[in-house]
Amino acid sequence: VSTSHLQLAAFALGTLGWILCTVSMGIVEWRVWHVDNTTVISSGVAWVGIWKVCFISYHHVSPGYREQFCHKFSGYDSFIPREIYAAQGLLLIAMFMGLLGLAATIFALKNVYMGITHKTLIAPFFLVGGFFYIFAGLCVLIPVSWNFYSVTHNQSIAFPPSYYMPSSPVAQEAGAAIPVGIVAVILLLLSGTFSLSYRFPMTANTITK
Repeated sequence: VSTSHLQLAAFALGTLGWILCTVSMGIVEWRVWHVDNTTVISSGVAWVGIWKVCFISYHHVSPGYREQFCHKFSGYDSFIPREIYAAQGLLLIAMFMGLLGLAATIFALKNVYMGITHKTLIAPFFLVGGFFYIFAGLCVLIPVSWNFYSVTHNQSIAFPPSYYMPSSPVAQEAGAAIPVGIVAVILLLLSGTFSLSYRFPMTANTITK
């Protein structure tokens, strides 16, 4: 038990990192677009996520009310840029890899703290969990970095007319999903590093041999 404090911290950090990874997938604010035509996009701001694009509109709504319109992306939409496709796939992989890392770490910690006799499996499962955490962190890092690059270079998206979105904004900025994803990357990589640092304690019998 005295040798697994970092691995317990790895489990806590990995759990939080996995939760933030999942949260970033559901947040629509990956890119915040500022548009000059407010005929339909009444607030002049639209949110571009990896699954859909949303904006506030007063169009065809009773005075004093507003409505949020969202258009979901489909797998057949050819206008979706590669970084959004990459984010969809890699974040799903990251979520799955993170779950495997948590499962491996839980198994190893259960053997440590409950005194179960599978001692030879403790170190391998910590190592496996660490590799899963690191792989999950890299799967989050790639789409977060790629989409942040697209934001900083104000890259456009050729939305079809039915989306009521311009092909390029006046300006755009990183939405809430990107910093959430960055924190998830840091936590997952730290968790993986801590898990990989486990060393099974040397016993008196082992030293004698």
